Amino acid sequence: MSIMDRPTNPRAEATINRPDRRVWMGLAVLTLPVFLVSMDFSVLYLAIPTLSAELLPSATQQLWIVDIYGFLIAGLLITMGNLGDRFGRRKLLLVGATLFGIASAVAAFAPDATSLIAARAIMGIGGATLLPSSLSLISNMFTEPVARAKAIGVWTAAFAGGSALGPVIGGVLLHHFWWGSVFLINVPVLLILLVFAPRLVPEYRSGTSDPFDILGIILSLVGILPLVYAIKHGAAEGLDTTTAVFAAIGVVGMWLFIRHERRTAHPLLELKLFKNAGFSVAIGSALTGMMTLASLSYLAGIYLQSVLGRDVLTAAVLGIPMAIAVAIFSMSASRIARFVSVRWAFVLAILAAAAGNAGMLGLGVSDGVLVYLISSTVAGIGYGVIFSLVSDVAVSSVPVERSGAAAGISETSFELGTAFGLAVLGSVATMVFRQNGADAGVSDTLSETLTHAESLDPSAQSAMAEAARTAFVDGLHVTSAVSVALLVAVAFTVAVVLRRKSPATV
Repeated sequence: MSIMDRPTNPRAEATINRPDRRVWMGLAVLTLPVFLVSMDFSVLYLAIPTLSAELLPSATQQLWIVDIYGFLIAGLLITMGNLGDRFGRRKLLLVGATLFGIASAVAAFAPDATSLIAARAIMGIGGATLLPSSLSLISNMFTEPVARAKAIGVWTAAFAGGSALGPVIGGVLLHHFWWGSVFLINVPVLLILLVFAPRLVPEYRSGTSDPFDILGIILSLVGILPLVYAIKHGAAEGLDTTTAVFAAIGVVGMWLFIRHERRTAHPLLELKLFKNAGFSVAIGSALTGMMTLASLSYLAGIYLQSVLGRDVLTAAVLGIPMAIAVAIFSMSASRIARFVSVRWAFVLAILAAAAGNAGMLGLGVSDGVLVYLISSTVAGIGYGVIFSLVSDVAVSSVPVERSGAAAGISETSFELGTAFGLAVLGSVATMVFRQNGADAGVSDTLSETLTHAESLDPSAQSAMAEAARTAFVDGLHVTSAVSVALLVAVAFTVAVVLRRKSPATV
């Protein structure tokens, strides 16, 4: 069903019960976990320099702290959606919120990097229950098409807004409190959810008896996690035996996963959907968009603090224009699509994101605040439109009976894109940093190098710090160039694949 095929008959819509104020209050409650789960992807971007100084993680541990959360969410998202269908979506939402809150409190007081990684992993498991439960409950609560479209738009805006505002909220908290406060803030918000959700959100379960694809879950994790570890280890240590072994395990795991999913009667991932070009290009856009946004936000947080020397509150304030751009244009995407068509709205949005990333090539070691503000805002405009259109394009590209599976894969692509952005593009930046700063004796991370430089005499300290900052900016430039290339390639693909699509009328 295309976007233009949605019901527009007012008489038909009038026969469906319109949501009352209680239902809209329930929606407000459901946006709380969505905002938190999304925010916790990015809330650490500004906290990394402070956290690194306290816990002294290695380069690999530093990346795991940030993205183990996203990988577990992505790996378990569809599984948790199936659990909710069987045992109750509201029940799973409340169980997941409890687990997420407990893990957040543990993370806030983690004594070392290993403990924090473990706590973040548990947060990922809890977060994997919250996103599919909230979105599927919205579909049950809003049966009238126009109202449901508005509700899903609010859900999308909460997700995009959480990701964009995460660094800002993290910066404000870090200015007044210790680094653990970025996790502890989750607890009171989740308590609100636990109190009001049973009163305002109805329960739903499908009663399906289809078997779980347990082998698919295992094989997906066996494929994804070793590959990511191989990328991280290779960036930090080079192409050694460990890198080769984990890469081989990951490749074999992914091959077995794809082979299994093609043959099983009840797959974890419906690979047949990817035969539809429109669906594939939408998922590819979400994956690439989140990859580049995650790497840009992560590296920019370190750049503003450790290279330019801005304090965490200033770095947070500098992130506000991008957050506003993402929020405004995620809500305006449907109007833009009506005006220029879905195809061109998509293409122009991706090119805007590419232009914003290209602007990062102008960041310098001693100055770059104005360039960052302009470039990040332009990128935010593009990302806001991209993320709002992805789900519509993905779902409208497949038969109605497969729309649920398409929505699940669309959600997963957002989470996996964030994790891959930090793992792949973050590792590219780390590799360039280590290579370009090798002669100056840089350590695994910029924070660790600057801390080590403080123990040297003034002239040596200045030379090492300057070399380390220059090497980091080199890594940021290379990563930005890679992001631009990826986005331009996706924009060209979208223009070709969606050339026969009709203008949106949502």
